[in-house]
Amino acid sequence: MFTGIITALGTVSNAEDRGDRHLRIACPWDPEKIAIGASIACSGVCLTVVETGGSAGRMWFAVDVSGETVSRTVHGMWEAGRKLNLEPALKLGDELGGHLVTGHVDAVGIVADRREEGGSIRLATHAPAAIAQYIAPKGSITVDGVSLTVNTVSDEADGSTVFGLNIIPHTAEVTTLGGLGQGDAVNLEIDVLARYLQRMQSLRS
Repeated sequence: MFTGIITALGTVSNAEDRGDRHLRIACPWDPEKIAIGASIACSGVCLTVVETGGSAGRMWFAVDVSGETVSRTVHGMWEAGRKLNLEPALKLGDELGGHLVTGHVDAVGIVADRREEGGSIRLATHAPAAIAQYIAPKGSITVDGVSLTVNTVSDEADGSTVFGLNIIPHTAEVTTLGGLGQGDAVNLEIDVLARYLQRMQSLRS
């Protein structure tokens, strides 16, 4: 489990196909503190560490990304040079600063609009019909691994929805969200509580 609070930006330094997609990701962590087999959320995708190296502040870790994961996440995100939002798995006793996040991407959304407002960024993001019912004003959603609060929801005729987000300057600076623009794709994970509530409601009806 994760919280959606990003602790570092990483860069895919090498990517190759070995049946699965094998990545080496550079980041500013300490390799002594990242164990083989640890779970790391990479722009919202839970991946398992299979190798580590480097030194404190200049480490790298390697992961394998399955074909299934590649097919369900943002196209091109598993290529060399890509910036990724990183978060290690939640430990018992850690502060839950965002919301409970599983690291399983539910859908890919598209940024429909970006506007500057004061020091913040207003994003309108289009989500497909498959997850539209799980997105509600003042509810939580994970965008490229970042825990955010939904400001507004506008339902479309085809069953999809466009939801509004406010990205404060700090979030824009320490994550990849500050660089998003109209037409960019993002990984979306719905709030796990919304998933269970919907399931309970469907069984009752």
